[in-house]
Amino acid sequence: MTPLRQRMTEDMQVRNLSHRTRKTYINQVALFARHFGCSPARLGPEQIRDYQVFLATEKQLAPGSIAIAVAALRFLYRVTLRKDWDIEEVLPTPRQPKKLPVVPSPEEVLQLPACVRPLANQVILTACYAAGLRISEAVSLRPEHIDSQPMALRVDLGKGAKDRYVMLSPRLLETLRHYWRRTRPAGGWLFPGLIPGRHITRSAVSRACEDALDRSGIRKRLTPHSLRHGFAVHLLEAGTDLRTIQLLLGHRSLATTARYLQVAATRACSATSPLDLLPRPGADPQGPSAAP
Repeated sequence: MTPLRQRMTEDMQVRNLSHRTRKTYINQVALFARHFGCSPARLGPEQIRDYQVFLATEKQLAPGSIAIAVAALRFLYRVTLRKDWDIEEVLPTPRQPKKLPVVPSPEEVLQLPACVRPLANQVILTACYAAGLRISEAVSLRPEHIDSQPMALRVDLGKGAKDRYVMLSPRLLETLRHYWRRTRPAGGWLFPGLIPGRHITRSAVSRACEDALDRSGIRKRLTPHSLRHGFAVHLLEAGTDLRTIQLLLGHRSLATTARYLQVAATRACSATSPLDLLPRPGADPQGPSAAP
């Protein structure tokens, strides 16, 4: 490990960045250094600009993927290398398209998990919808996180290293108990993986979800995260207030939760227009008379 990589790793540890974030940032900086064949400490704003152009034009990465590289390089140059640049000017974040999330219908929520194999993946997807969990939160559940007395599910160290409690529906509790009786999972995890001592991976559940889509005939490109979107939108449509949904989802900003209002408004557009309920001009309001 190079001294620069070691120092950047320590800077991220001091700031308590998650293991996943640290790994991503190190990989992004390594790709940047490999592109120019030298240490990032010897590169400046002009090379950074060239690299961003390379990612956007030659690699044709999506704005979200470029934003991850930008975040990693911002940390490197602002925190570890302590450059006194105008970092927002040198490393601008690409504008993100404001796309509405793909939301399954209630019928699709029932249909998709029923096609998932094996049972553990089916229960994980059910938990994502029933409690609004991120896939990373669902796969890392432990038996002690289930509290049937206040009917709550504890989420340990969710996004942003924040704990929270979410609802535990009676139906989900029944599903989890059935799963426990059938599988008797070991190793401390509710959903153990193939590697002893570790839980099932997010990628394994995502692959199972993709296979289930092919079998189900659902045309939407649903993912495990789509079920979390469905949780939020269906609660909103049922009359739950936005602040409660924000707390259940673990969103830092209410603005993040508010985007589900647009999805709910789109659903409302599927209602029948009153114009279509009016009789057409010239039509007999009593309907065609019966033949004598």
